Amino acid sequence: MRPVDRIEILVVIDNVTDSLSSVPGFVTREWTVLRQKGMKLTAGASLCCANHGFSLLITAHRGASRHTMLFDGGPVDYAVERNGTRLGVDFAVVDAMMLSHGHWDHAGGLPQAIRMARAENGGRAVPLFLHPGMFFERGSRQPDGGVFPMQSVPTPTEWTEIGAEPIVTDQPVSVLEEMFFISDEIPRITEYERGLPGQVRRVAPDQPWEPDELLMDERFLAVHVAGKGIVVFSACSHAGIINVLTHAQRSFPGEKLHAVMGGLHLSGENEKIIPEAVRDIGGFGLELIIPAHCTGWRAVNALERAYTEQVVVPAAVGKRFSL
Repeated sequence: MRPVDRIEILVVIDNVTDSLSSVPGFVTREWTVLRQKGMKLTAGASLCCANHGFSLLITAHRGASRHTMLFDGGPVDYAVERNGTRLGVDFAVVDAMMLSHGHWDHAGGLPQAIRMARAENGGRAVPLFLHPGMFFERGSRQPDGGVFPMQSVPTPTEWTEIGAEPIVTDQPVSVLEEMFFISDEIPRITEYERGLPGQVRRVAPDQPWEPDELLMDERFLAVHVAGKGIVVFSACSHAGIINVLTHAQRSFPGEKLHAVMGGLHLSGENEKIIPEAVRDIGGFGLELIIPAHCTGWRAVNALERAYTEQVVVPAAVGKRFSL
């Protein structure tokens, strides 16, 4: 991965909407972005919708070159279409997409994003980076011992039929003129980060459910911004955000980690590890922590108390970050 001059990050889908709270100078709030993209009247129909999921449009600039990556697609088609249209997303310039891991709240909107991209780019198939371990049927173990299933991720063949060019690998890869780095599998080294409690999977409908709490198909995306350092995007951090940042640090020896953005998954069952995660995230020297999606309000509050609002800048749907 080679450094870029700057990046712009547009939050296409997030759990939270917040266009009133004050923001630092490198952040533009949703309503301002909407006005810049042509909103003529403040009204409910003009605004983005928050939804349980995550999607970022990341554009990297190096000299006269620029490339755009869609990092996840949120949970459902209408959220991508509604928010993308209102935010003025030019899907024709999306050079590639990545699915961070095999969960519906990150994959469910990608088919619509692919269709919108192809409608605007002349029908060109969109490269889509996938991990081979994300195509199992998954669910969550219930207190009575049963399993509540979740929507499965389309297979590579199905992605091709939708209009993507699936690139299925578990190896690290630098893409788009080495502006973006897609990691390999994230080693699990901390004692307290245990994945997603209760998740199970099965390889076929007639096969038994087996434990799948570690979600080894999850990967991070990274960009190196010149003069600042590595920006790490972790969509859900089922691997554990400390494991994610440790692997990022080891992937780029000698380079500074500048920022982390995404879901830190410190809500639900993982609220009990907030103290350890908040303590240990301070060891990476991050100048920015941008929590989103599944982080949870308790963890956001704990992070802000520990590292101040100059460092902790929460995401929300429609926000644009310029780094």
